[in-house]
Amino acid sequence: TNNYAMAKLRTGMAEHGQAFVAKEQTAGKGQRGKTWQMAAGQNIALSLIVKADKLKQEQQFLLSMAVSLGVYDFFEKYARPNDRAAQAGDLTKIKWPNDLYWRDRKAGGILIETVFKGMQWKWAVVGIGININQTRFNKSLPNPISLRQITGNEYDVIEMATELYSFVMKRIEKISAQSTKKMVKEYNLHLYKLNEPVKLKKANAVFKTTVKEVSVHGQLCTVDTTERHFDFGEVEWVL
Repeated sequence: TNNYAMAKLRTGMAEHGQAFVAKEQTAGKGQRGKTWQMAAGQNIALSLIVKADKLKQEQQFLLSMAVSLGVYDFFEKYARPNDRAAQAGDLTKIKWPNDLYWRDRKAGGILIETVFKGMQWKWAVVGIGININQTRFNKSLPNPISLRQITGNEYDVIEMATELYSFVMKRIEKISAQSTKKMVKEYNLHLYKLNEPVKLKKANAVFKTTVKEVSVHGQLCTVDTTERHFDFGEVEWVL
């Protein structure tokens, strides 16, 4: 769907807010060249086009935060298990930089591709994949989960994609200089493993550190013997 949206941009047929949904993807894209796998007709695969000419180059992660919060809003609305003990607390989390997690398991992911003209940011294509009805996953996937596995309910994928779109666009339209501080605070409120020790991998070294926050520019900030700041792609989670 991201490729399709990019083609619209190249041919000059793109408009802000356009969205495309696929029932099946045979070559889904994930972060850092990874693939995104999904069963046909069971999950959301959506890409939307965002006009970004009012945003600055250094605000790229602000868009990522807005999209992540929109995805969080949507999933948290439904992701309530039947047992009362599990309902307490916020079980849906945003795993830096923009994965959707529920109880240490991956429910979705976001891939944002940007289009610049010189130094000016013109467009972004936001790809979102969320596991909705799928209950059997490829064994190569380490920790997947779907909404149906959480709730026991089955959903209309197109209706859910339409609702997801409205949640995400609502967040995107709120991006402004005044909203930045509030958005960063809210993103960190729902941050996966906030104030918890985690293992990260940089190059070939695995180390323990504690997650403290994500900065407005998208750096993961942690602390152990010293404060650390990591750019996207600099470290990997070891789960």
